[in-house]
Amino acid sequence: MNFIKKIGPANLFLLVLCVLIIGVAEYLFLRGDKLHAIFIGLWAPTLLLVVIFIKQIKNGR
Repeated sequence: MNFIKKIGPANLFLLVLCVLIIGVAEYLFLRGDKLHAIFIGLWAPTLLLVVIFIKQIKNGR
């Protein structure tokens, strides 16, 4: 519970979402749908990049 308070519920939600996206991409890849898996798999780092960018703007950097 201390971990949730430390990173915040919104960040925890985005972290879980990224893990879910990676899981879906892995499922698609193992099923043989490699191009869709790569496309979906690239969403997680893009989402994390947007979150980092917004936090830097919010902190005034």
